[in-house]
Amino acid sequence: MLDTLDAAAVRRWCASGLAALQRHQGEIDDLNVYPVPDGDTGTNLVLTLTSAQQALAMDLDTLPDDGHTPHGHALRLMAQGALLGARGNSGVILSQILRGLADGLAAAPAVRGRQLAAALVEAARSAYAAVAQPVEGTLLSVVAAAAGAAEQTDSDDLRTVARAAADAAARALARTPEQLPALARAGVVDAGGRGLCLLLDALVEVVTGESRRPPAPAPRAVRPPATAVRETGSPAYAYEVQYLLDATDEAVARLRGELRALGDSLVIVGDGGPGVGTWNVHVHVNDVGAAIEAGVVAGRPHRITVTRFADQPVPPPARLPDGRAAVVVATGAGIAELFAAEGATVVPANPSTGELLDAIRATGAARVVVLPNDPDTQSVASTAAGEAHTLGIKVSVVPTRSPVQALAALAVRDPSRRFSDDVIAMAEAAGACRYAEVCHAGKEALTVAGPCRPGDVLALVEGEVHLIGSDLLDTCTSVVDRMLGGGGELVTLLCGADAPAGLADRVREHVERSWPFVEVQAYEGGQPHYPLLVGVE
Repeated sequence: MLDTLDAAAVRRWCASGLAALQRHQGEIDDLNVYPVPDGDTGTNLVLTLTSAQQALAMDLDTLPDDGHTPHGHALRLMAQGALLGARGNSGVILSQILRGLADGLAAAPAVRGRQLAAALVEAARSAYAAVAQPVEGTLLSVVAAAAGAAEQTDSDDLRTVARAAADAAARALARTPEQLPALARAGVVDAGGRGLCLLLDALVEVVTGESRRPPAPAPRAVRPPATAVRETGSPAYAYEVQYLLDATDEAVARLRGELRALGDSLVIVGDGGPGVGTWNVHVHVNDVGAAIEAGVVAGRPHRITVTRFADQPVPPPARLPDGRAAVVVATGAGIAELFAAEGATVVPANPSTGELLDAIRATGAARVVVLPNDPDTQSVASTAAGEAHTLGIKVSVVPTRSPVQALAALAVRDPSRRFSDDVIAMAEAAGACRYAEVCHAGKEALTVAGPCRPGDVLALVEGEVHLIGSDLLDTCTSVVDRMLGGGGELVTLLCGADAPAGLADRVREHVERSWPFVEVQAYEGGQPHYPLLVGVE
């Protein structure tokens, strides 16, 4: 049992809450009829809290020099991660609940009952402030009830206050069908509120060390997906638009007015930072272009997603026991076409865990191999693999660091082998493929090959600079010669978007003259930043 909430307890709460949401993800998805009956609230909450946990995992020990306590710092990391990874209405509001908790507890020297109650009140205030038109009978009602009960307890005992908040949230959840006709018609409680109850139950378990049995939600009526009537206003708007936005407070204030005139279900929340901050923008509109253009005027929108409500949720294909698929992370139209021709699902570079998980689920396969093609993406892929395991999908990550390694791995796939044996063969093929990247230096630096200046041509082998030149063709041919000097039978060349015309042909001619027994395959990769990628097998 805990008398105070420390940083370690915050991390345990995040992990326990995420595990609870994952266990009940399908149930919460089925409850989802408001504001849009798209059956994804459980998924959105899981992806949002997954992002929060990733933020915690990447920074466990660093404490900023701003007076924040370790527990306050951990809560701020959770809130920031949730904001950046928030999906849908429920995810955005959850990120603000976490931000309210962080704001309320960041400077508190110790978190006991009264501090937790005050932070829950701040969390409820932040949640309501995030929504342009708050509606009762939703997640907002549940967090407000939890905060009110915690405050009325008027106790310094952390366990007593946590239990009071969780119990009040459960009672408020049971009342949501009385407050919202859409829920009553479908015979369900609010999906987002159900998710918050699970998180508060997880907090009680962390604080008390005792497992709670949350009350079962009201039985739901059987209905086809996406057929329940939406509440006031929503049927007039056909699209959900969501994006992250780097902008100032003043620009966001103007953006609120513009988006409010375009649609409804408007939620804009930020990280509270000074100057240019990061905001999560969510709105339902008919004019998608205008909603995005308004963001461009306000600042720098990124991670833009658009959902059309009329699209019926399509159930994933039945997963055959031996069904297999490959998911590859890559950038460049030519590279994407190469992977698609190999039967792989292609995900753009720098994906989030949620985006990779979505791609894995979309394959409909029971066994999936993921090729990240980048060291930074490898950790994201591993997290997505763990999330997929909870959904009954076996995922193996082959640690490819370049698209040429992924091509080598896909070339040896054999569905007649056992999946584990096939993964081993792919990993061996990728490992046997040495890779190089040719690019231009952007600034002056000291490398293992010597000093370089802006504009110099750099050839990196296995991630380290091996050659520095002034001519692109000469550097390309020199790095191929250096790699073939260690042996090789096949050279793969992927030309980038900025490569001069004929570069691959001239490198091929050089190899054919200098290495007559080596086969060369050249493709238009279309990748940015790197005029040439080289693989040697």
